[in-house]
Amino acid sequence: MSYTEEIYERVVAQNPNEPEFHQAVKEVLDSLKVVIDKNEEEYRRLSILERLVEPERIVSFRVPWIDDKGTVQVNKGYRVQFNSAIGPYKGGLRFHPTVNQGILKFLGFEQIFKNSLTGLPIGGGKGGSNFDPKGKSDREVMAFCQSFMTELCKYIGKDEDVPAGDIGVGGREIGYLYGQYKRITGLYEGVLTGKGLNFGGSLIRTQATGYGLVYILDEMVKAHNDTLEGKTVIVTGSGNVAIYAVEKATQLGAKVVAMCDSNGYIHDPDGIKLDVVKDIKEVKRGRIKEYADRVPGSTYTEGTGIWNIKCDIYLPCATQNELALDAVKTLVANGVKYVAEGANMPTTLDATEYLQEQGILFMPGKAANAGGVATSALEMSQNSMRLSWSAEEVDARLKEIMVNIFKKVSEAADRYDLTDNYVVGANIAGFEKVVDAMKAQGIV
Repeated sequence: MSYTEEIYERVVAQNPNEPEFHQAVKEVLDSLKVVIDKNEEEYRRLSILERLVEPERIVSFRVPWIDDKGTVQVNKGYRVQFNSAIGPYKGGLRFHPTVNQGILKFLGFEQIFKNSLTGLPIGGGKGGSNFDPKGKSDREVMAFCQSFMTELCKYIGKDEDVPAGDIGVGGREIGYLYGQYKRITGLYEGVLTGKGLNFGGSLIRTQATGYGLVYILDEMVKAHNDTLEGKTVIVTGSGNVAIYAVEKATQLGAKVVAMCDSNGYIHDPDGIKLDVVKDIKEVKRGRIKEYADRVPGSTYTEGTGIWNIKCDIYLPCATQNELALDAVKTLVANGVKYVAEGANMPTTLDATEYLQEQGILFMPGKAANAGGVATSALEMSQNSMRLSWSAEEVDARLKEIMVNIFKKVSEAADRYDLTDNYVVGANIAGFEKVVDAMKAQGIV
């Protein structure tokens, strides 16, 4: 049995009932086999993989809070501090009913390599709660966030662990969390990113993941003597990542024809009118189906199936495992040329393998959606220097980071004679930097 197979079996045995974590580890280890086999003796001696797949620390705690009816509610809170070899833990907080320890371990494990790829000194972590902010009043959200931070503040700091937002955690939640951290610790520091612009936030942070996705997509397309100009695009989701991927893709000449939310999807053959989507989602916090009522010629379909619409480029930007094998078979049959992940691991492993077998150029999320955490790290830099950069400066730095990520990923794949295999390239490029740091720092 190979070293990678041994470690995968160990992960499954020691982490039962955590399928998402198993999936993330398998995808990474399988793609790293060429590197690990080459260095097996050294890696075994130092237990590199055993240490890599085991979080440095997991914090689990209860979060009691009082709702508007005066009833005490109790949720679970977590922080998975996975790997700090190249910098303080960095990764978002997710508030959603589906959150559990296994999902956060999968996200934190992915974050190690994503953060490494940015070239910035940040390690990997993730956290959150099974609290659902949907349908809650501002006071209830504040009460929950204050209780959550009362416990979490013991384990974070600007040079230790710097959380950010994720699903269910936007500017409102970050504001409440930061206020409670400052109240308890008395410290005004860059301990959270995604803050409001008037208290240490960075311009372009809201747009960063979506913009970064399209910047690296553009590099991938250009590397194959192609252009985004005139391409038909589908973007799944309708949150920040999706909205600003649509915005940047449209600016670069592509035509986005479909978006979705958890209820269903819209199709506008003339191109999505982003001002309408922003009004529905960012202002009114409504459902995507309202778009069809407001835009003549567009249609709304309840449920899944957005992949049945023909496109050149497909950008899954909603949630993990949203794009399965049957869906990608339909996409390939309809002529898709490029797939790039805006969400965290939205494509199932068998679907990813099928896309690669069919010669579809595929950019994994750990590279493609790194723009968000990269800009979070830029926010940390601004906080440390007590400076605020212009939108143009931040956007230029973001684009440079995404261009460099594509270069690293592409070169790593080429180095092992796996040209255009960006999954392997991303894992190798992220892995090598982290392992070099782990080896240099001894057995810790």
